[in-house]
Amino acid sequence: MLRRSRKTHHSNPVENFSGLLEVMQKSDDFKRLQFGSNLNLNIYYYQSLIDTDKVKTNLLPYCHDLTINNLHDLMNILPFDETEITSDLKIIEEKLLSGYIAIAPNHDLQQVLLMPAIFITDRPVSQPEIEFSVLGPKVAFIEDLNTNINLIRKRLKLPQLQVKVLQVGKITKTSVAVVYIDGIANQDNIDTVIQRINDIEYDQITDSSFIGQMIIDNSASPFAQLMDTERPDRVTSALIEGKVAIICDGSPQVLTGPTTLVGFFASYEDYFLTWPLATAFRIIRIFAVMFSVLVTPLYVAVLTYHYHVVPIDLLGTIISSRKDIPFPPVLEVLILELTIELLREAGARLPTKIGQTIGIVGGIVIGTAAVEAGLTSNVLLILVALAALASFTTPIYRIGNTIRLIRFPFIIFAQMWGIIGISIAVMFMVTHLLRLTSLGRPYTEPFYPPRWPDLKDSFFRLPFSVQKKRPILTTTGDKNRMNSRRTTAKNGKRK
Repeated sequence: MLRRSRKTHHSNPVENFSGLLEVMQKSDDFKRLQFGSNLNLNIYYYQSLIDTDKVKTNLLPYCHDLTINNLHDLMNILPFDETEITSDLKIIEEKLLSGYIAIAPNHDLQQVLLMPAIFITDRPVSQPEIEFSVLGPKVAFIEDLNTNINLIRKRLKLPQLQVKVLQVGKITKTSVAVVYIDGIANQDNIDTVIQRINDIEYDQITDSSFIGQMIIDNSASPFAQLMDTERPDRVTSALIEGKVAIICDGSPQVLTGPTTLVGFFASYEDYFLTWPLATAFRIIRIFAVMFSVLVTPLYVAVLTYHYHVVPIDLLGTIISSRKDIPFPPVLEVLILELTIELLREAGARLPTKIGQTIGIVGGIVIGTAAVEAGLTSNVLLILVALAALASFTTPIYRIGNTIRLIRFPFIIFAQMWGIIGISIAVMFMVTHLLRLTSLGRPYTEPFYPPRWPDLKDSFFRLPFSVQKKRPILTTTGDKNRMNSRRTTAKNGKRK
């Protein structure tokens, strides 16, 4: 459910173009130029939003033309495609604040000619920083909406690729594009996304994360219910599967949905490897995440309640490492886990080179000092370090944050009831996941509800020849991904 903000009026509404000019001229970067042609033209623009070279080269030479008698004559000779004449104040205000120039005759301020002269300052397309891969394309989204749509259209040369642009944010009026393939994407998913975005009543939308938090099914869940990615190839693949993409102007992250839990453990690099290797790596990631969540709670449970299950030789090693530790196992684990989290946050917030130094040197120095000071055992230090490494194996950064959070309730339950407490925590988490949905679709699909055909690309990545159908999750219009009559080249022969 969306939480709607209280409607407030930040400024008095203007009734005509003269009133709008009066408001805008209070800003020092709003400029006005006058020309003494037949129309006595006035040119209005925000200097900080326009490309002045375009004005000097493509506009000013035509403003001195004495043969121009009205705005339509001027519009016909200007070397721009997106010019328009309007009297709608809302459109005029929106265009001026987007980098357009308003041209109006001095004697008539009812009709205004709008001409684009947007100053583009976005960074060039670069390599992915979060979802880096050894194989595959090295291209990532940037903060410009049109560039991001271009990166998708270059990979999907289809007239059925539809883009619906919405304005979101009462103050920021951010452009948000809903992208899908007509005929493949389910219409219910499209309508759900557009309706939820239109229902947002918030003053600022500066990143796609704002959109993601406001349109998900359960905002109280720690699990991400929309996939966010910086890779155009991943978004392209999601669109072909029948999913819907959400692109926010000013954000390098694109949201796709509906999604499932197992989708967060699939790296797009898996599709560049043979299927046995890709399957093996996916299974390793899943077991790494399970290890990261459960290893420290099991340490607390075993040393507090179930030490008799530990082999005698290993138990002696653990006892010798803990003989001088003044804290119980749960407090020892919490101190070390919080120390790891502090190092992560410090490494993420500091500049890159300093952050790497803090992460490596800080971990070695603090860990060694803690063991020598008798504050923690060397066995636990190894387990916590392995758990931290295992949490980094997830290809999607957002699910890594979830793993970091849910580890602490497991530790508390382990302290309270041992392995039984861990089992209770697992049941709570599984129940929550079974009730969770993404755009109304089951989050734990294909396991619940059981949809066995979708298992071919979940925990396992089977050959492309087996993946003839699109996922049942997206309930697409066109279910076939491969022609029924397939020809493959093998040993120089067709089959």
